[in-house]
Amino acid sequence: MALTRERIMSVLAEVAMPDKGDLASRDVVRALNIDGGHVSFVIEAPDPDIASQMEPQRRAAEAAVSALDGVERVTAILTAHGGGKPAPKQQQQQEAPSLRVGGHPKPQAGPQAIPGVDRVIAVASGKGGVGKSTVSSNLAVALAAAGRKVGLLDADILGPSQAHMMGVKDKPASADGKTLEPLEAHGVKVMSVGAIVDQDQAVVWRGPMLMGTVQQFAFQVNWGDLDVLIVDLPPGTGDVQLTLSQKVEMTGALVVSTPQDVALLDAHKAIDMFGKVSVPVLGLIENMSSYICPNCGHEAHLFGEGGVAREAEKIGAPLLAQLPLSLDVRMAGDKGIPVALTEGAVGEGYRALAADLVARGIG
Repeated sequence: MALTRERIMSVLAEVAMPDKGDLASRDVVRALNIDGGHVSFVIEAPDPDIASQMEPQRRAAEAAVSALDGVERVTAILTAHGGGKPAPKQQQQQEAPSLRVGGHPKPQAGPQAIPGVDRVIAVASGKGGVGKSTVSSNLAVALAAAGRKVGLLDADILGPSQAHMMGVKDKPASADGKTLEPLEAHGVKVMSVGAIVDQDQAVVWRGPMLMGTVQQFAFQVNWGDLDVLIVDLPPGTGDVQLTLSQKVEMTGALVVSTPQDVALLDAHKAIDMFGKVSVPVLGLIENMSSYICPNCGHEAHLFGEGGVAREAEKIGAPLLAQLPLSLDVRMAGDKGIPVALTEGAVGEGYRALAADLVARGIG
């Protein structure tokens, strides 16, 4: 008998919710996908309190579906409509229980300034994999090393990487249940979902929860007095980008791309988006510009040559940096010590970029 949604929902109807009803009748099963013998779905509890009681139901649901003929593997993820998976009890003792990350956005009359923050600069890309998060963390660290007061907001909610790349190990706390205290690393104040949820836990949130988190990270974090807040955006032109431009008074955006034509196509879309939401593009950064062989010194342009420079000229924005592809960058990011803190050509490149932004009155 073929695997169908109806067969799967019929066995999930046998798994009772902790308060009343079952998984099917309560309509809490989301994103049900059948890929050959692999079945995956999300159990979205009504709120985090109920979700905290539902790990037995998640396991029972996986077991029930696994028993069906033709099922080889089952993945069930537990989340909550009002936020992510509840924090462990130890963390709840550090944070006031009324503060939740991942709620829906609050009404707001247009973009507002973040208290104490002089400039807000988004680092964006049209597509993933071009090193946007690497540029964000290293630029933040380089600006801090240049004497600026810097914050780093990881707005890539579904794929947060800044906690790891900045070497952040602790979880943010809240003394009053209303404001989160940012973490600090390498002279930079950092806030990331990656420092809140478990490293192996997927963040399975809808658009409104992403938008609410961005708003919360902007206005419910005690950033203090900052010269500049760097915002690491997710790739693309979606909910997070729109929320940031509609809620926060932005100084402008830096667009990161490799010289590759495919990357430039998406970078151009990101530039067009910023024009439509009235956020100025302050400049372009070419990442993975070239690769220099450490043995022979030969320079190879693996992703093409000159593409970002031509795009910058086309839109009338400066080409701020051409950063090389280097093993040192990857190793430093994996260790949580950004390469901008090290000696060598790449570190010097980021320090030069930071100095240029300061000279332009941006950084």
